Amino acid sequence: MELPTSKFTFCKSSSLQLEFTWSLKLWVTCNNGKGKPANELAENDDFFEALIAAPVEKFLRIVVIKEIKGSQYGVQLESVVRDRLAEADKYEEEEEEALEKIVEFFQSKYMKKNSIITFYFPSTSPTAEIGFSTEGKEESKFKVENANVVDTIKTWYLGGTRGVSATTISCLANTISAELAK
Repeated sequence: MELPTSKFTFCKSSSLQLEFTWSLKLWVTCNNGKGKPANELAENDDFFEALIAAPVEKFLRIVVIKEIKGSQYGVQLESVVRDRLAEADKYEEEEEEALEKIVEFFQSKYMKKNSIITFYFPSTSPTAEIGFSTEGKEESKFKVENANVVDTIKTWYLGGTRGVSATTISCLANTISAELAK
């Protein structure tokens, strides 16, 4: 039996719109946030750590709002992940190779408006699948197999006060708070 899922947009910025899909099981896992106001959730790193560590699949769908070059996105992702791994003393040759492959994947992409970037994190594997699609072209996918890189990407997008931006995390906290209040 497949668990029901909910999909919601949790943040729009000037160039990206982030959406998150979660299962009923993840909802139950995150119920330690039930009844808490969004501003409290946004500051609660334990809540976001539970969200990241929850043993369920996670799917992020990012909609490009403002055109950018794929190389710009890839280099930004590489820079953030590399810096965070180095800070945690987890940046070794294997992580460098994985990040170089991510940059190569995005290098030739042109992200026009409404292009889609996806991140799929399976529940049973420390891997991630990155997808990219744009109007008129077939979706391309890339698998990231380095667990440290995968975990850091998840933390960047879903990491509470350590997340991609305070605005993004606030949007996510508002949406989760509203969902948990239902």
